Amino acid sequence: MVKKNAGIIGIGAYLPDKILTNADLEKIVDTSDEWIVSRSGIRKRHVADANEATSDLAAHAALKAIQDAQLNPSDIDMVIVATITPDMMLPSTATRVQRKIKVTNACAFDIVAACSGFVYGLTIAKNFILNGTMKNVVVIGAEILTRYVDWNDRTTCVLFGDGAGAVVVSTVNTGRGLLGFHLGADGNTPMKWLMLPGSGSFNGSVSVAENRKNVITMDGKAIFKFGVSILPDIINRALERSHLTVNDIRLIIPHQANIRIIEAAAKRLGVGMNKFYVNLDQRANTSAASIPIAMFDARNEGKLQNGDAIVLGGFGGGLTWASIALVL
Repeated sequence: MVKKNAGIIGIGAYLPDKILTNADLEKIVDTSDEWIVSRSGIRKRHVADANEATSDLAAHAALKAIQDAQLNPSDIDMVIVATITPDMMLPSTATRVQRKIKVTNACAFDIVAACSGFVYGLTIAKNFILNGTMKNVVVIGAEILTRYVDWNDRTTCVLFGDGAGAVVVSTVNTGRGLLGFHLGADGNTPMKWLMLPGSGSFNGSVSVAENRKNVITMDGKAIFKFGVSILPDIINRALERSHLTVNDIRLIIPHQANIRIIEAAAKRLGVGMNKFYVNLDQRANTSAASIPIAMFDARNEGKLQNGDAIVLGGFGGGLTWASIALVL
């Protein structure tokens, strides 16, 4: 009898048509292409249209992943959306995606784990597949971050972009699939390091818009230091729990936050940058969407194929972190 595992059988992504380059940003904020590239590696980012919601981006990516998996929307049992930019507080963005892609017999819920959210979602899907309660789970990372930046703050507005990526997780034969993972969080770190207050209860009855609190604030130095430390650690933990070494891996696909963080991780792991897939120069930081978009791009570029062993690693607000090894 062939043993089974849970694995990714379809990948999809969606990027809005509008592109905002560093040259465009030079016209609206005190910055320059050289300054942005040297500090982040970012050259341009996609920006959602005014009539697009996060659920729209997520639905487009999900349908592409379902088609890639050679399934129909009616085959999906669970919809998981990782996002920090939901359509609204209620209902969940996942239920709006469910309606838009006509998934009629699925449960649906959101995950709020920032840039780690997509990998959190993969581990949830893995366990539901393995315990036999679900057959096909679509896991989506989707964000419209450009609606939540202060366009007068040159240290943050240049970093973020919009987009969505999705995968379908289902049963696969052993030898493929999702392997060891590592999840973590530290709620004791200062919220001011990375925060988007929004309309949560923390603000009470204070008008968010009037107090300009509905924007991303970040302590860049603190987050940089955190990223440099946590990224190589979580990659190693996923490898250890999968009984693999970095030499067994075709690609490491990290959260696309900052090129200097990725370069530092490569140095600490003792590998070249060719081991890492990087697309943040074209996509910027799309938070929960960055890893699945990178998977989609890497495969389209021929750098990721079925049978390849890879590691995914995300880190972000919370603070949270998550990694998983898998064989595509």
